[in-house]
Amino acid sequence: MFTGIVEELGEVVAIEALADEAARLRIRGPLVTGDAKHGDSIAVDGVCLTVVTTDSGEFTADVMRETLRRSSLGSLTPGAPVNLERPMTLSARLGGHLVQGHVDAVGEMLERTPSEHWELVRISLPAVVARYVVDKGSVTVDGVSLTVVEVAADWFSVSLIPTTLAMTTLGHKTIGDLVNLEVDVVAKYVERLLQWRTS
Repeated sequence: MFTGIVEELGEVVAIEALADEAARLRIRGPLVTGDAKHGDSIAVDGVCLTVVTTDSGEFTADVMRETLRRSSLGSLTPGAPVNLERPMTLSARLGGHLVQGHVDAVGEMLERTPSEHWELVRISLPAVVARYVVDKGSVTVDGVSLTVVEVAADWFSVSLIPTTLAMTTLGHKTIGDLVNLEVDVVAKYVERLLQWRTS
């Protein structure tokens, strides 16, 4: 479980193709690898991955075909920046919201409108998750916990403060770039419970 508060802006060092269209990512992230070991979890652009090896501030993680297909990780290239976060601990503050690291859909950057103190960003909203995104609700974009400003049938907007722009990949994304979306898990549980109640 994560919070959506990015700890470090890492970098993809290498991508090794594996059998069955899987891949092994090597990622530089000195902070998140400081206490990481084999089997630990690290969120990479909002995708929970399992650490295979660590060495000199870098870690490797295997990514199966399904994850490459259902997230933006399949479009990564060496040198690409990535958002990194270690799992939360029970003694830590929950600075963002409950994030599982399970991508629900992939959105596309549609528009960026800068202003003096923040930037308004509009992102496409796939129909499969549209019902879970609400005004002033929480959404995770590439592993970053954000508050929804406005939502329409097929898009939503978020405001990015200077810190978010500087310390996450969202400051580098351009129009047409893909982003991983994870909706609030509480909404999905509520929907499921209501389905059982009315059936």
